[in-house]
Amino acid sequence: MQILPPSATRDARWLVAARTLRSLGDGLTSVLLPAFLLALGHSELEVGVLSTAALIGSAALTLAVGLAAHRLAPRRVLLAASVLLLLTGFGFAVSSAFAVLLLVAFVGTLNPSGGDVSVFLPTEQALLAETVEPSERTALFARYNVCAGLAVALGALTAGLPAWLAARTGADLADAARFAFAGYGLLGIATALCYRRLAGATREPDAVRKREHTAALPRRALGESRGIVLRLTALFSLDSFGGGFAINAILVLWLLQRHALSLEAASVAMSAAALLSALSQLASAPLARRIGLIRTMVFTHLPANAFLIGAAFAPDAGAAVACLLARAALSQMDVPARQAYVMSVVRPEERAAAASVTNVPRSLAAAVSPSLAGAMLGASSFGWPLVAGGALKIVYDLLLLAGFRHRPAREERLEQ
Repeated sequence: MQILPPSATRDARWLVAARTLRSLGDGLTSVLLPAFLLALGHSELEVGVLSTAALIGSAALTLAVGLAAHRLAPRRVLLAASVLLLLTGFGFAVSSAFAVLLLVAFVGTLNPSGGDVSVFLPTEQALLAETVEPSERTALFARYNVCAGLAVALGALTAGLPAWLAARTGADLADAARFAFAGYGLLGIATALCYRRLAGATREPDAVRKREHTAALPRRALGESRGIVLRLTALFSLDSFGGGFAINAILVLWLLQRHALSLEAASVAMSAAALLSALSQLASAPLARRIGLIRTMVFTHLPANAFLIGAAFAPDAGAAVACLLARAALSQMDVPARQAYVMSVVRPEERAAAASVTNVPRSLAAAVSPSLAGAMLGASSFGWPLVAGGALKIVYDLLLLAGFRHRPAREERLEQ
């Protein structure tokens, strides 16, 4: 069975493989992180603060790399990021002091959200957009995200293994978790091997390739696309700020606190949610062809956010998990559509910068929220973070629809 679209190049396969490996580690650490910190004696607030530091650090590095991407060799950027992944994993494996962990989280690749908010993303997306025909771009992004989502699900499921081993061997949970973080670090070696195989092939039309190869190096990362990129960035900032109240680390912390779920049960729930999120993205491309990219983003996101709010009012753990699973089945269907839309409305040479500027809010604007969510949960076990996050994301959906429903992607205009 062919996983990627027919026009996808060999580079697309290596990029998808690398993203899949990284996502395996993201799923593991996003679920394990709060339990690990609590086992070390740190508070709920400190869980939120460390999550905030990780997101702010990722945002700053991602923005810097994205804005300089038109002057950097993409493969070198990805290889350097793989080294940083290796160092992050081993930093958590050997440290206990909160100050040290906070520093490693800030400068490293740790992802407490379960989604991809790392320095890898803008470079990968810009390269990926060039490895397939424009008509199959949304389908390729969907499969790129599906493979990642399935890996996140597997990683989240394995997050329960340290607790299982600790219970049966008498070892301390924190010590067992250190081996998991070391395994996360080793994924940096695996991703580096994938990136070394990239050939840098492009699937852009001949005229575009000729222009890119003969034109002078652009003076600015964003030129004529600056206006629409900044408008989208403002909206994505709002979405990300709301999403930061419901990242995986916060959801797991809430389930452990509010409903007394075990780490093993929480890892199964988060794994199932990641699996649903991944598989649902397969519907994104056909739905976008039918109703358009913007409407796909909005009409799948609105009910997902309603389920997030509903989870906060659930009377028991079963109902709460059911709401979170329903939300997961819808909440990520907008991702391939959003990625394809951004890549379509900017010039090819501006794609890395556009991906960086529009993706940075997924970590920068979201960075404040986990600390607020941790403070909320420290004061009350009720799911106020879920209510706040869902409400903010609904506002984003309505503003996106109002502002962009009459501005289709370039491929959609050509088909009309």
